[in-house]
Amino acid sequence: MQDSPKTPSNVVKYRKGSSAKEVCEGLRRRILTLDLRPGEPIDETQISEMFGVSRSPVREAINRLSAERLVVALPNRGAIVAPVDLIGFPQFMAALDLQQRFATRLAARHRSSADLVRLEMLATEYNEAVRSPDSVRVLEANHDFHLAVAEAGRNDYVTRQYGELLSEARRYLHIHIEYLMATSGRGLLEDQHLDFLDAIRARDVEEADKIAHEHTLQFEERFLRALRHMPDPNFQIEAPERTPDR
Repeated sequence: MQDSPKTPSNVVKYRKGSSAKEVCEGLRRRILTLDLRPGEPIDETQISEMFGVSRSPVREAINRLSAERLVVALPNRGAIVAPVDLIGFPQFMAALDLQQRFATRLAARHRSSADLVRLEMLATEYNEAVRSPDSVRVLEANHDFHLAVAEAGRNDYVTRQYGELLSEARRYLHIHIEYLMATSGRGLLEDQHLDFLDAIRARDVEEADKIAHEHTLQFEERFLRALRHMPDPNFQIEAPERTPDR
């Protein structure tokens, strides 16, 4: 009789009988932290066993993540984790910059007092997330703040388009956050949304545009720096000595 396979120690154990929402949240976390790699097939049977659910909640979760652009459904071949497109990164950043500036301009023009209260709350939640050890919490708090900025602009089309870009940006942002946390740069993440809040509160459209653009450039620069990061700069492999020709 063969022994049953052991669960690896690094696999998260989920509550049996989870709902579609919990399955979605668990898969989202694994995708955002790159535990599920870009391009990796999503095994519905394995996920069903992991969460102790039938395949229906798993499929519902996959559909939700597909709408967030974190999963790609393949015709007659199931689904895979959405690839991270580094070749298209410059075009992505150009689109994000445009939508972020426009959404923030609209918020400065059309925000209500209730919007300001909500944005203040989300800015505080973001700072609390930065002080926690959970990088996914930072990602979600950042996403929620910027989406609330878009919603304050009162344009559903902009909110939808900007929201899609924010969802797609989360894995790029995770690499950037992990880099800052690994290099004692966590403090650079704090209070990033207070300048947005000040400009929106003052209804200063031009200042809101300027801050949104600077925020995009800062994110792009830190992400590219993270890709060039060497975890151990003291580790070197010496080139072998050449033996003289005889």
